[in-house]
Amino acid sequence: MKWKRFPRPRAYLPRRARPAPRGAQSLRRRPSAPDPGVRLPRARIPRSGPAMAKRSSLSIRIVEGKNLPAKDITGSSDPYCIVKVDNEPIIRTATVWKTLCPFWGEEYQVHLPPTFHAVAFYVMDEDALSRDDVIGKVCLTRDTLAVHPKGFSGWAHLTEVDPDEEVQGEIHLQLEVVPGPRGCRLRCSVLEARDLAPKDRNGASDPFVRVRYSGRTQETSIVKKSCYPRWNEMFEFELEEGATEALCVEAWDWDLVSRNDFLGKVVFNVQKLCAARKEEGWFRLQPDDQSKKRRGEGNLGSLQLEVRLRDETVLPSGCYQPLVQLLCREVKLGAQGPGQLIALIEETTSTECRQDVATNLLKLFLGQGLARDFLDLLFQLELGRTSEANTLFRSNSLASKSMESFLKVAGMRYLHGVLGPIIDRVFEEKKYVELDPSKVEVKDVGCSGLHRPQTEAEVLEQSAQTLRAHLAALLSALCRSVRACPAVVRATFRQLFRRVRERFPSAQHENVPFIAVTSFLCLRFFSPAIMAPKLFHLRERHADARTSRTLLLLAKAVQNVGNMDTPASRAKEAWMEPLQPTVRQGVALLKDFITKLVDIEEKEELDLQRALSLQAPPVKEGPLFIHRTKGKGPLMSSFKKLHFSLTTEALSFAKTPNSKKSALIKLANIRAAEKVEEKSFGSSHVMQVIYEDDAGKPQTVYLQCKCVNELNQWLSALRKVSISNPGLLGSYHPGVFRGDKWSCCHQKDKSDLGCDKTRSRVTLQEWNDPLDHDLEAQLIYQHLLGVEPALRWSHHGTRIHGPNHSACLESPLYLQNPLATLLSFAHLLATHTTRPPAPPAPLIH
Repeated sequence: MKWKRFPRPRAYLPRRARPAPRGAQSLRRRPSAPDPGVRLPRARIPRSGPAMAKRSSLSIRIVEGKNLPAKDITGSSDPYCIVKVDNEPIIRTATVWKTLCPFWGEEYQVHLPPTFHAVAFYVMDEDALSRDDVIGKVCLTRDTLAVHPKGFSGWAHLTEVDPDEEVQGEIHLQLEVVPGPRGCRLRCSVLEARDLAPKDRNGASDPFVRVRYSGRTQETSIVKKSCYPRWNEMFEFELEEGATEALCVEAWDWDLVSRNDFLGKVVFNVQKLCAARKEEGWFRLQPDDQSKKRRGEGNLGSLQLEVRLRDETVLPSGCYQPLVQLLCREVKLGAQGPGQLIALIEETTSTECRQDVATNLLKLFLGQGLARDFLDLLFQLELGRTSEANTLFRSNSLASKSMESFLKVAGMRYLHGVLGPIIDRVFEEKKYVELDPSKVEVKDVGCSGLHRPQTEAEVLEQSAQTLRAHLAALLSALCRSVRACPAVVRATFRQLFRRVRERFPSAQHENVPFIAVTSFLCLRFFSPAIMAPKLFHLRERHADARTSRTLLLLAKAVQNVGNMDTPASRAKEAWMEPLQPTVRQGVALLKDFITKLVDIEEKEELDLQRALSLQAPPVKEGPLFIHRTKGKGPLMSSFKKLHFSLTTEALSFAKTPNSKKSALIKLANIRAAEKVEEKSFGSSHVMQVIYEDDAGKPQTVYLQCKCVNELNQWLSALRKVSISNPGLLGSYHPGVFRGDKWSCCHQKDKSDLGCDKTRSRVTLQEWNDPLDHDLEAQLIYQHLLGVEPALRWSHHGTRIHGPNHSACLESPLYLQNPLATLLSFAHLLATHTTRPPAPPAPLIH
């Protein structure tokens, strides 16, 4: 087995100034030779440098589990999943109670540095009175994900968790071959370690290092209660000429009573070390390859996952400007443009990646202020090839996918304002609701009186009343929300309404423009959010079976209203008839709402956009517990609950959500946002924000969250808004300075640089994240590069021959041949994203 050396950080530089790790490679395919008939425009693009960012992202969908073992005395389990990246917990799913075949259906996207090694999924059984049980795990290494360009998808068997394989952290070593009186000697300096696994109940370990070579074993001293020990001890071994034995450096946790716990090891090839003479750096600890075989594989159940790794090298903004300008000009020219590149992109995009392409294009044009024009162009293309009104926007075309993405990006806050109170009421009431007579279960309802159970007819009538009340409340909230709807959404629906009315002007198609609007607003936006509120961030947990049925029936009613109560929609499920009076009233209310919604002029649109820009919503807000120190010692501190709000200017707090806020930290002063180790405050959900006060002195505030998801969401939000700050830290202390030393590494200098590296590039994708124009342009470029053969095949007659043409936007070539210009820019970018040379052979096995 080969061990990979973890690249050593060059001192403790700020994150943006740290040099790229040696040997990092791009996974992008090498482009083919450019078209000889197209002259590439000249541009200076740096091949490397601080402005070029390398990013990795994981798209994770945890679908379901099956055949899990029973961990409770009731013969069942209460399973949930913990997702760890390099042993760092980043995601916790909801608990599904009393089942051995749980369904989660949760999706996440995690942004990571490209140096991560593995992602692991732990299936746990939640216990109220004792520590949660570990059922099993699935581990996917980075190499495994890299060989699946379309992602890993399918069932994976859970394997038993072996303590000797649960290692983490890195060790800092200096290895050197020096001359001695009897020949060469091997000198091994054990300097320090970081992020070791906590093996003791106090949330720490008592680590020491054992160095073995050629039958000799030497050990360092024991550092008590630390996962970030510093030894600075040196050992020497006699080197025998031609010896092939490896040097093994092992980390252990010392225990007084029980056996020592294994923390990880690194094995070095001595022959290669003799050739290199000297090596120093941080080395990732590896599990014991001699540990017992995994047991229980196949009888611990299975987990269905969908995981995709995406690596990107994002160039400086100026490199993408020609490509962005070309696409923007194509959108501005509309359907009458000379090349119709948007139509060509749609034509050559496969169904499986159409959603991703639509999202990338939508975000790019949204950042350029052209989202409405882009969608209007797609509306015209869709209407041009549609002959029957009842099939309009019913397929998964680029227009439908782009509009779905647009509503999620631009209208999510509006959705929360309209649906939030209704969804909360359904969850709080937990009423039994059923309209289908074949599914009514009277025993689930209880009694309406002391002695008489409810009849089936009474259950159906009570259910209809409940649904009518929820539907009426939803329609009322929707009708009052015209002014709350974002101006860009209203303007887009106005264009859609006008285009459809122009295409189908006859009296028999009077409702078609309204149905076109509701097909997106109700059928593709509101109804999915009602059925799965957690996926739209309306709730933190999935609904139980009873609440899910209520939400499903409510979503069906909304769909009937969105379909304008057509006979076809009524004929599908006759048992929905009790809701028809409310549905018919809802149709009239919805048509009046759409009429007002699309009645927006250019001046009003600009005024609304200006007003919204002045009232920027907070990036994140919610209750947190702030650490207050009352005196000296660990028992003289407490946490006070306050309401925190993070904006693009500052992190502020208040006693209540409606009370006056006080600024705590200016955004420009933040230097790091990191986790605090569990032993510091007895909780694993504490984070620290390191910042500079007005006098320029470093300060730290400690904030406690209620769960691991909330902790990572706050860390992610803080890291995103401060990513461009100057002076970001490259290291920090995961502990606290208590008494006269740091609790993590036991150093007595309070101004010590830090014993662990910061993780400013580990973030979660959220619906309200700011747009990243460079990343979207890079993703579009990568897609164009992949479909280039299809573009050339579909329009092979568009090549330009001759040395006197220049593929640039200022020349007449664009008006004659925009496709050739597009391909030219793709080749220009391809020449600057080639694979770097391979790294030298590692010195470790």
